[in-house]
Amino acid sequence: MIGIDRATARSPRVRHGWREAKLVLLAIPALLFLVIVLFVPLINLLSLGAASGTFAPYRHALSDPLYLTVIGITFSIALATTAICLILGYPVAYLLSTSSRLMTAVGFVCVLLPFWTSLLVRTYAWIALLGRNGIINRLLLEWGVISEPLRLLYNSGGVLVGTVHVLLPYMIFPIYAAMVRIDRDLLLAAEGLGAGPVSVFWRVYLPLTLPGLFAGCALVFILSLSAFVTPALLGGGRVIMIANIIQTEVSQFLNWPFASALSAIVLASAIFVYGALGLLTRAQHGSPRSQAYV
Repeated sequence: MIGIDRATARSPRVRHGWREAKLVLLAIPALLFLVIVLFVPLINLLSLGAASGTFAPYRHALSDPLYLTVIGITFSIALATTAICLILGYPVAYLLSTSSRLMTAVGFVCVLLPFWTSLLVRTYAWIALLGRNGIINRLLLEWGVISEPLRLLYNSGGVLVGTVHVLLPYMIFPIYAAMVRIDRDLLLAAEGLGAGPVSVFWRVYLPLTLPGLFAGCALVFILSLSAFVTPALLGGGRVIMIANIIQTEVSQFLNWPFASALSAIVLASAIFVYGALGLLTRAQHGSPRSQAYV
């Protein structure tokens, strides 16, 4: 019996079970911390919207034309920001993944440089650049390109410039992480079988980078939905997003139930987008075409 017990204890399955149990025990303090400081306050906040049992704040948020317009503006800016970040970030990530170590290091410094500056400083810098008497308008007037200053600030365009500038690194990093894991021999094999550069990109390279692309889109879209400082400053009160409404309802009107309902809408939208992109990623991994390239 002793020999059997020892043999059983030394089996790989038992050792793996003990290892998982130790990892779970080590994670318990962190899980308790998250429950106390994140989930409990979150549940408490979301419950305010249904405290009366009538869900009136949710109906008000989803039926009032004013708030429906704000929700539409928020989603349109988030979608536009995600699309622009994807268009700009994919080539940058490709350049970083294919350059030499020195050029990659320089590129990462340029991408990370905005993180070393305060968000408020960067936003006010855009105000100095895009304002009616800003640097861009003055240069265009001096060069004779325009006859009067352009409205580059306090509109959706100005907000998009700011959100893209802030969130572009969140698109670059996941795509870069997916690109550096690609086996270059697969591309050489495709070229050896007669595929042209465009065919290699669309049929081999792009499908292999889709997990990073989906992750970057999810990050940028979710962060765009909750943007507050950028639309507040670059929008000038003319471009109002959900986060601005939540701040106003809490700070000026003390309407916590309605702010809770708006927060729940943002959270539900973020979870839906994250789940949809996760399903797309798993479907891509499970497709016969993607399995053929792995």
